[in-house]
Amino acid sequence: MKKQHFACMGLLCTIFWAGCSGSKSHSELSSADTTAAISNLDTAAKQVKLVKTANMHFKVKDVKSISQSITALTAKYKGMVMHHSMQAYTGRSERVPQGSDSVMLISSCITNADMVVRIPSGDVDAFLNQVGGMAVYVNSRNMDIEDKALDYLAAQMKFLSRSEFIAQQKKGIIKVKNPADVMNLKDDLIDQQIDNKRIDNAVKYSTVGLNFYQSNTIAREVVVNDDPSNFKLPFFGRLGYALANGWSIFIDAVIAMANLWMFAVAAIAIWVLYKYFKKKNAIAAM
Repeated sequence: MKKQHFACMGLLCTIFWAGCSGSKSHSELSSADTTAAISNLDTAAKQVKLVKTANMHFKVKDVKSISQSITALTAKYKGMVMHHSMQAYTGRSERVPQGSDSVMLISSCITNADMVVRIPSGDVDAFLNQVGGMAVYVNSRNMDIEDKALDYLAAQMKFLSRSEFIAQQKKGIIKVKNPADVMNLKDDLIDQQIDNKRIDNAVKYSTVGLNFYQSNTIAREVVVNDDPSNFKLPFFGRLGYALANGWSIFIDAVIAMANLWMFAVAAIAIWVLYKYFKKKNAIAAM
């Protein structure tokens, strides 16, 4: 706290020096403005800006119904659901034939959900306790609290410093050659105001992240058999098709053999020559 007061006094000294060095013909801040600036900074230095964030991971009996219950509970506390997603995907699955055109698909289903809600900061503990009461058991629960008072004070001090600079520039005490520098300074003023608005909003409403899941379920569903190999003709149809196919194969074999007639003639000629030379060699040996 002492450091914050020293920072305030340092800022005031800086403003005082800028006013004196600008022009002898102009006075520095009026007594009323100086008193107001000191009062605002002193108030900011004493403020506590606690920003709470919480997370919970837990198991429930039914993800869908608990999602609806959490949404209703959030509305009860005048909060808001910022994000909600539910996922269901299959693990192992088996196909049990139910006939020639259908099968029963038996699947293991895994279901979970994620939610991000904003709750008034004073009700966060009560909200988490009630959500925990919906769970079969809680895997993890944590809360972080960060004090943004110094960030808030720094933004206010910068805002006052820049405001004083612009006021002196308008009066002609300080001359700025480049107009773009003045525009950038004004943009910084807006950014600091927005940053403090964000801090105020984060202090008022805490962000709570929820991740929950349920036990795996078994889903049974009769679906169309999409495997073409399971669709077969009746017995006599298959028999007729086999006879026709056999005749077609026989014809193809005959045609293939006809295409190879030169190989058959060559084989016969080689066999005749082999027998001839074998017989001739036998006679010569005698």
